Amino acid sequence: MYTPVMDRWIQRTVERHLPWSVHLDLTYRCNERCIHCYLDHEDHGEMTNAEIKSVLDQLAEAGTLFLTFSGGEIFLRADLFDLIAYARKLYFDVSLKTNALLIDPERARKLRELGVRRIQISIYSTEPEVHDAITKVRGSLVRSIAAIRFLQAQGLQLRIACPLMTRNLTAYRGVHELAEELGVPYVLDLTITPKMDGDTSILPLRISTQNLLPILQDPLLQRQSDLHSNLQGSIPVTGSASSSGIESQAFDDIPCSAGHNSCYISPYGDVLPCVQMPIPAGNLRRQSFREVWFDSRTMNRVRAIRESQLPVCSSCSIREYCERCPGLAHMEGGDLLGAYERACEMAELNARVAGVANPVSALHAKKARMSGVHEIPMLALETDASVCSD
Repeated sequence: MYTPVMDRWIQRTVERHLPWSVHLDLTYRCNERCIHCYLDHEDHGEMTNAEIKSVLDQLAEAGTLFLTFSGGEIFLRADLFDLIAYARKLYFDVSLKTNALLIDPERARKLRELGVRRIQISIYSTEPEVHDAITKVRGSLVRSIAAIRFLQAQGLQLRIACPLMTRNLTAYRGVHELAEELGVPYVLDLTITPKMDGDTSILPLRISTQNLLPILQDPLLQRQSDLHSNLQGSIPVTGSASSSGIESQAFDDIPCSAGHNSCYISPYGDVLPCVQMPIPAGNLRRQSFREVWFDSRTMNRVRAIRESQLPVCSSCSIREYCERCPGLAHMEGGDLLGAYERACEMAELNARVAGVANPVSALHAKKARMSGVHEIPMLALETDASVCSD
């Protein structure tokens, strides 16, 4: 639970650059082929059991507390339980991200015995034909929900993530009902990113802001957002499934936790500030974690970024409604410090939902001035019944 004490700890980790939260992908191999996935599922030589344990030793020595094992599909690693057990012996707070297709009652029991704190599972729709079309695995919805029930029976803490895209536009309603029925928190993830190699071919799966407007205005989400805003430390209804959901005053003038008190490690030992910021800072097969974390130019460059110094965004009148990601700014705009189209569109959308009249981002205002346009068309406020219909 997020508390003022935790806020002070976060502040301290940011000030001292302590890597207290690390996302470690154990494999990119996967038994699903989700249409929006940003990974290359071929195995190009993932770290061995001994190499990963060495990395865990180094993380423990560097001060990491929160550790997320993810993939690909983590249960394709035959040594997964051994790695979890080793991590727990080092006193890591362990969370998992999985599609859960390989979880049965026995594996659920082992996860409880090992003391895994939380498990996140993606559900794209409660309609099998929609969910299974996204994962490209027939029966995957039924199997994932069955696994959720196995895990619940063991008393494990769960979270459902529902990435929204053009293929499951209205699925959030059914996912909400499922989460309510199961009594688990959920997050609607509106983020579709380029692939890690820069391939943007999956970006057309993003929902247009025109079609997102009625979704964000849906009274169902408004009620849930109000409820969550009154619960300290609760997971927001919309956001990124890769985020912890924790906010802190420590991040007031920095874009996010990446490189400050968190980072990402690939199955091949590459260290990145974040999985959404594919700028290698070093490799743990050639360098120690401390060398990469404290001394790499990439990490120090990321740490130097301040929101108040961004050339365009710092002057934006709707900055408080923006969820600009420096990693996506790099991938989509080519500049860690720059503005990029999707973030500006979403900021204008969020501001409009909040009641701001004709909000215009600094980037769009700049483009308008350069093109001689004096009036920027407003996004229609009317709800599109075709988008929100069941």
